[in-house]
Amino acid sequence: NLSAAAAGGAIVVDAEDMSYTLKIAGYSRTKALLETGKWATSTPFRVGGHVWTVRYCPNDDADFVSIYLVLDSEGANKDVKVRCKFSVLDKAGVPVPSLSRAYKSVQTFTPKDSTWGYSKFISKEDLEGSPHLRDDCFTIRCNVTVLKEIRCEEITKLKRQFVVVPPSNMCRDLGGLLESMDGADVTFHVGGQKFSAHRSVLAARSSVFKAELFGSMMENAGDPVEIGDMESDVFKSLLHFIYTDDSPPEMTREDVVMAGHLLVAADRYDVERLKLICKDKLCTHIDSDNVATSLALAEQHSCPGLKEACFEFLASPSNFEAMVASDGYEHLKSSCPSALKELIARFLPAELKAAKDIIIKFL
Repeated sequence: NLSAAAAGGAIVVDAEDMSYTLKIAGYSRTKALLETGKWATSTPFRVGGHVWTVRYCPNDDADFVSIYLVLDSEGANKDVKVRCKFSVLDKAGVPVPSLSRAYKSVQTFTPKDSTWGYSKFISKEDLEGSPHLRDDCFTIRCNVTVLKEIRCEEITKLKRQFVVVPPSNMCRDLGGLLESMDGADVTFHVGGQKFSAHRSVLAARSSVFKAELFGSMMENAGDPVEIGDMESDVFKSLLHFIYTDDSPPEMTREDVVMAGHLLVAADRYDVERLKLICKDKLCTHIDSDNVATSLALAEQHSCPGLKEACFEFLASPSNFEAMVASDGYEHLKSSCPSALKELIARFLPAELKAAKDIIIKFL
């Protein structure tokens, strides 16, 4: 009996999920500017066929920050049932359990009652004393699930599965080849260490390695390849990615220094996916200590997205002042003055054009 038939049905509730992230850049300034009963509203976002915004109120309560989800009542002509959760995110972008709030029950939004949230979302004292308020900024995530129609589905047949096809293990096998070095035919000298590898694997994954290993270097095929201007642990991580297509173990930690070094290596050897992974890592871990270094990397290695992320962070005057006091500022100023000029030209008010021209002249 190769199959088992069964008649039945299922009651299904359709739902649509959305996560919206709101960054409060300038917590102390918003607290000073927004009086009791006043709020700042996020950009609109769409989920479940409706338009929503998040309303941030720093002074609705003397001791608490308030947060609300708001349904655009103009586009709503019937009740909308929603599950919603608000969370403060940590440095790694992970919700902090102690600073997360959600009702277990479903909330009903109506055209007349289109706002729901928490008047006492976070204690100001707890927030201001936590590590999650960094450089006068913190981030809130709003998880919204809109429950839609209830429908029935007929279950006509359940089939037994006789053969299970596992996911591909090619990357695991290539990773094992990197560990064992069976059949390795090229050796690299990097930072005082030796690394063995396979020419064909490197050539398949990097156009630069292909040109070096199957081009002019072929006549010296037996000689070790000397690689300068790179640390041995960076080259080891580069090899790990080339063989496994997986982020190196060092990248699982918040090691933005390694991400910067690997971005340079990935750009040097034209390993585009690794370069994108490194850029994303740097974009999501910008702070006042590393923004100057990240901006220099973005300018030197053609990373417009990373550059924009740095500019967005530096739009805050307090972040800019902290960057100027950081160790990386002098390197940025000497190696990438054009990036500083662009930053100043973009954010200095137009009415201060004369001052802007003088500042740019002396960079």
